Amino acid sequence: MRKTLPAICSILLAFPLHAATVIDVVGRGNAKDTVSIKVDGVSSAIFAKTLKKNLELSGCFLVGDGGAISVSGTVGGEVSASGRGKVLRFTEQASDDASARMAARKLSDSICETFAGQKGFACDKVVFLSRKGPDKAELCTCYPDGQDIKQITADGKAAVGPRWKDGNTVLYTGFVNGGPEIWEIDVNTGRHKPRWNFKGLSTGAAVSPDGTKAAIILSFQGNPELYVIDMASSRWQRMTNTPNASEGQPAWSPDGKKIVYVSDESRHPQLYIVDVATKSSRRLTSKGTQNVDPDWGGDGRIAYTTKRGGQSQIAVIDPAEGEASARLVTGPGSWERPSWARDMRHVVAGRDKALFVVDTLEDGDEARQLFVSSGNWCNASWSK
Repeated sequence: MRKTLPAICSILLAFPLHAATVIDVVGRGNAKDTVSIKVDGVSSAIFAKTLKKNLELSGCFLVGDGGAISVSGTVGGEVSASGRGKVLRFTEQASDDASARMAARKLSDSICETFAGQKGFACDKVVFLSRKGPDKAELCTCYPDGQDIKQITADGKAAVGPRWKDGNTVLYTGFVNGGPEIWEIDVNTGRHKPRWNFKGLSTGAAVSPDGTKAAIILSFQGNPELYVIDMASSRWQRMTNTPNASEGQPAWSPDGKKIVYVSDESRHPQLYIVDVATKSSRRLTSKGTQNVDPDWGGDGRIAYTTKRGGQSQIAVIDPAEGEASARLVTGPGSWERPSWARDMRHVVAGRDKALFVVDTLEDGDEARQLFVSSGNWCNASWSK
């Protein structure tokens, strides 16, 4: 058996070191409606600032004077958005800065759906890692606008690969007890506990769309292979059998019938797809020296990281059409771990020890940094 476990672990744990310039240009791509905001009431300045950031983050709007859409009213009372022959009336309690920010996020999502016909994502939390060193990382959450950052673990141990189980719970690989185990944490309370502990490697847990199964990488039978575990009984099924390779980073198709994963069967990490019922697999990618970090979106497309010319970029591919459909959505750099938003347009991804929201539909390389803070922020996953 070829000893490829260190290589797969480096894919999972290493943080990229290259740098690249990301141009943040507003107004490319489709035409954007201008929104004017004039509100009073509780924390109105905070409300307006948060609403502006989330509306512009959606890729559908600009905020300025004399907009085609006008937002007005009283924060904590009624706020209305009117224009384009539509009126949206919004009422949400607000008593301080934090609740005003949350109200603004909810209004942003409503405006996106009402005036742009696009699902909003302002209220969907992002979970990520704050890496404190080679053997320490803590889980944190924030909103896509980069505000209300909250550290939810304080274990002082390594952690990797957080993935959402549902809107309140995250699965991740933790090393609290020495070796890698799958942990489960409630992001609201911070309560966490071991979920699965197999001999050898246990990592990459991703829950199926219906919540009944998890795809996971285990090595208790030899080299790292892909398994599917029943969430209720913990009974497992082995999906791959590649004695000369290692698998990693699984993600489910929207219908729960297939899993995309990474394998170095070809001596370089590439994306493969396995049919859960038949266990038959096929190779999806071949271009680039390394294709990793897949996330299968609800519209059927897969976002992933591809390394070309020594640097990494985020790409999007339609698995039904094959690699001819692959499209690069960022420039070269140190990009890693794209995770889809519910609008199937944006991904959150890491680069240069920071986190960015990338608009995959913009005509160019547009990314907005979630927050500016010293540290090593990585391994982001977007709730949906």
